[in-house]
Amino acid sequence: MSLSFSYRHLYYFWAVAKEGGLTRAAAKLGLSVQTVSTQVRELEQALGAALLKPAGRGLALTDAGIAALEQAEQIFQIGETLPERVRDAATTPALRLAVGISDGLPKLVAQRLLAPILDTPQLRLLCHEDEFDDLLGDLALHRLDVVLADRPAPANPNLRVYSHSLGSSPVAWYAHPRWAQAAARDFPASLADVPLLLPTSHAALRPRLDQWLAEQGLRPRIAGEFEDSALLATFGSEGLGVFPAATAVDDALTGRYGLVNVGRAEGLAEQFYAVGTDKKISHPLVRRLLPQPGAASPA
Repeated sequence: MSLSFSYRHLYYFWAVAKEGGLTRAAAKLGLSVQTVSTQVRELEQALGAALLKPAGRGLALTDAGIAALEQAEQIFQIGETLPERVRDAATTPALRLAVGISDGLPKLVAQRLLAPILDTPQLRLLCHEDEFDDLLGDLALHRLDVVLADRPAPANPNLRVYSHSLGSSPVAWYAHPRWAQAAARDFPASLADVPLLLPTSHAALRPRLDQWLAEQGLRPRIAGEFEDSALLATFGSEGLGVFPAATAVDDALTGRYGLVNVGRAEGLAEQFYAVGTDKKISHPLVRRLLPQPGAASPA
């Protein structure tokens, strides 16, 4: 990367702007006024705009100078943290893992899938949530190490990514105690008599849920649809309606949220995948996420 200006010149300009004049800036920098003035003029020439203008006996920032100062503030504030961050990195090297989490994957499931690596010493876990297609683009550009999703990556000759199964989980229906008795009575026919909360079509489970409800001969009353699974569980825990979720997180739903498992959706399961850029996962932490031979799927 080539730059048309010197960071040293930018630093001198920053000092002048912060100190309010050439003389005070020169004194702080331990340089002559002429040297500082020359460096600032060279920066102005490199940027193609005047940054300072006379104002009485002193100097004031031009509009271009104000814009330059805003950027310089950010640059040198970050620079001040550099020594500490370098020392921390040298003394406590972190094992970094950048994970993309598809917006269709339930948050509680994502946490459960990452559980095998969370006790890794000096782990630095970076989680990014976004739409699946956008995450695959970031993965292909090596901005992410792995993407966790509720579906495999679609075939795309322009993206060299590979899907690895993390297993599956049955699906059950969960209710706040106010709806639990009505929902459990004559389940699953009872689902026609209580308000339902469902994920939107961005979740791979939604089409299968609609098919399952149709197979039960149910015409449900849908009280809400949610893109965010955590929001879905939150509204469910407040009694807005009954909702489906993977039994892999049954303990969290019944314990943390105080919900009641009113019945399993027989024949319905959620699938989980890790999507990477190689056929055989090379990142050591991602390899630990994959099921071991003979291990059971999340349930």
